Amino acid sequence: MTDPTQPQTIKIQHYGTVPAKQPKEKRVFLQSLRKPKPATQTPNKLLDYGAHPRRGRRSSMNFPREIIRGVYQLTQTINGYTIDSSIFRLNTNATVILLITFSLAVTTRQYVGHAIDCLHARDIPEEVLNTYCWIHSTFTVVQEASRRHQQNDQLSLSGIETTGKRAIKQIKYYQWVEFFLFVQAILFYTPRWLWKSWEGGKIHALMMDLDVAVCTEIEKKQKKKLMIDYLWENLRYHNWWAYKYYFCEILALINVIGQMFLMNRFFDGAFLMFGFEVLSFINSDQEDRIDPMIQVFPRMTKCTFQKYGVSGEQEKHDALCILPLNVVNEKIYIFLWFWFIILTILTFLTVIYRIIIIFSPRMRVYLLRMRYRLVRGDVIDTIVRRSKMGDWFLFYMLGENVDSLIFRDVLQELAHKLNRHDFHHGPGFKGEIQEA
Repeated sequence: MTDPTQPQTIKIQHYGTVPAKQPKEKRVFLQSLRKPKPATQTPNKLLDYGAHPRRGRRSSMNFPREIIRGVYQLTQTINGYTIDSSIFRLNTNATVILLITFSLAVTTRQYVGHAIDCLHARDIPEEVLNTYCWIHSTFTVVQEASRRHQQNDQLSLSGIETTGKRAIKQIKYYQWVEFFLFVQAILFYTPRWLWKSWEGGKIHALMMDLDVAVCTEIEKKQKKKLMIDYLWENLRYHNWWAYKYYFCEILALINVIGQMFLMNRFFDGAFLMFGFEVLSFINSDQEDRIDPMIQVFPRMTKCTFQKYGVSGEQEKHDALCILPLNVVNEKIYIFLWFWFIILTILTFLTVIYRIIIIFSPRMRVYLLRMRYRLVRGDVIDTIVRRSKMGDWFLFYMLGENVDSLIFRDVLQELAHKLNRHDFHHGPGFKGEIQEA
C-alpha cells in the first residue's frame, strides 16, 4: 500500500526515478524522453563536424573507398541529398560507373575467353605462341590508299598482306585497355571527391531532416529557426565555398577534354577523329567505304616469333593472330567517343552558365524565381540584392533538398529580417549593401 499523502513515483528504464504525471502528461513526457533533445548549440556549431580536422584527414585517406561508394550511386539524390548539378553528376558519377563497367567487361572477356589466338604451321606450342604475341604485341601492314581495294589474294584481308618493304603499325594497346579504363574512372571521380571534401557536409547539416515529412510542427519551427539564424549570421561568408564548387566544374571540363587527347595518344593519334570517321563510313557507298573501326581495332594481325635453331641461327616465324577482344573494344570506344563529346558540350555550357551567374545578379533573381515559384518575387529580390553570389548558391542548393514550403518560410523570414534591419554590423561584415 502506498501512502496517498506522498507523491507517487514511477521507474523508467535508463532514466532513473521521476515524479508521476497525469495520463496525458505522462504520454507526452515519455515521448520527449525517447526523442533526442533539440540541438542547443549555436548555428555555427551545426557545421563543426563538417570542418573537423580529424574528419578531413579521414576523408583524404579514404579516397579508394569513396570511389567504390560512388560506383553504387548514379546520382547522389538516390540515397541522400543534392550537393551539385546534374551535369556534374554525369561527369563524376555516371561516367565513373560506365568506365568501371567497361573495365570489368574487358577483364572478364580477356580472362574467361581467349584474348588472342595465333595460327602457325611449324612446331611451336600454341600457348607459347599466344603468350609471346600477347606480351610483345602484334602488328598490321599499312596499306596505300590506291591498293586497298585491289582484288588481289595478298590484299584480300586488311592489314595482314605480305610485309615486304611496307610500313607496319604496332598494336600495343590491347593488353592495357582494362587498366586504362580504370585509371580514367579515377580521373573522372577526382572532381567529385574534391568537392565532397570541400563541401564539408554543410548542406546536410543545414537540412536537419527537413526533407523528411514526419517532422512535428515543433521540430520544424525549431529547425527553421536554427537555419534562419545560421543564414543571418553567416550571410556573405559563402563566396569561397561556391567558388570551390565552380572550380570543380571547370576541373571536370578540363578532365573530359584532356581525356580525349589522352585516348588519342593511347591509340597513336587515331581517336580524336574516330567518331567522325565512323559516321562517314556509315554514310559511304558499300563498294568504296573503308571501316575505320577495323583500322583502329583490327581483328586479325600478324606476329613475328623469333627463336634460335639447331645451329644457333636466329629464326623468324610469322603467325596470323586473331584478336576477338577488339570486337568488344571497338564498341566500347565508339560509345565513349560520342559520350565524351556530349559531356564536353554540356560541361562547357555549364561553365558559361556559372560565369553569367557570377557577374549577373539579375540572372540569379530570375533563376530563383523560375525554380521556386512558391517564394514571392519581392522576397527573392531582397535576398539576392543584399547577399553575395555564394549565398545565392547555398540558397539554391537548400531549395533542392528541403521541403518547398519550409524553404519558402525560411526565405520570407530572412527577407523580413533584412528589411527590418538595414543590415547587422557584426564582426567581419561591411556595412554597405553589395549588389553581387
